[in-house]
Amino acid sequence: MRGVLSDPGLSIRFRRICHRETGRFLIIPMDHGITVGAKGGLEDLGTRIMDADRGGATAVVLHKGEAARYAAAAPARAGLIIHISGSIDKAPDPNRKVLVSTVDEALRFGADCVSVHVNIGADTTAEMISDCGAVARECHARSVPLLVMVYPRGPAIKDQFEPSLVAHCARAVEELGADIVKTNYTGDTDSFREVVRSVSVPVITAGGPPASSPLAPLEAAAGTVAAGGAGVACGRNVFGHKRPEAMTRAMAAVIFEGVAPEEAARRHLGV
Repeated sequence: MRGVLSDPGLSIRFRRICHRETGRFLIIPMDHGITVGAKGGLEDLGTRIMDADRGGATAVVLHKGEAARYAAAAPARAGLIIHISGSIDKAPDPNRKVLVSTVDEALRFGADCVSVHVNIGADTTAEMISDCGAVARECHARSVPLLVMVYPRGPAIKDQFEPSLVAHCARAVEELGADIVKTNYTGDTDSFREVVRSVSVPVITAGGPPASSPLAPLEAAAGTVAAGGAGVACGRNVFGHKRPEAMTRAMAAVIFEGVAPEEAARRHLGV
């Protein structure tokens, strides 16, 4: 892992956002409000933060304006990742992510880690990779881990889950300075191994849009770990579940304990 052994500041911050025993991640992104508004489970953000913390999440992702809610919730375990890029779904090009904060500002709000979003294939890909490289430089100068959320998205992208495309995205942002890469799960363990092999930093998978069954995100988490991935960043399928804390516990059982998805669902969700 880049710099962790030689940089005590980076090492300390990594420990705040990952599982101590396994080194894996269960991150609950709750940064969707700037994109789609307060809906789908995010109406009471403070409660959702507490659900994630009690359920065993290692970190939550928020925008800077919600850091006060994190402080009020006072999580015992879940670290704080502040997302510093964003877009609005009603914008002419919602795939264009622009910087909305800085690393220094995120640190002033108590961030343990900073994240940015890059869509490779969008018309503004060049702008986003330039921003990512600049943020990486700031993060590494301050011993702050950088999580990059990267996806193949844009007019020419036919299949955003195609393994070679996802692997290219992961490698691109590693070369820009990402310490953790979040990207699409390619649908099965064998194909996702191609993505994991393409980089030397931890790779975690996105939870994706709301699934019809809680087994789907649990199975994706199990496949990610089996392929050598470092965990998941699952938002809507956790905070949008009717029992967010229980769903977090189920995800934690799969990622940290190796519990089979069906057993985790039975044990924690009663299904």
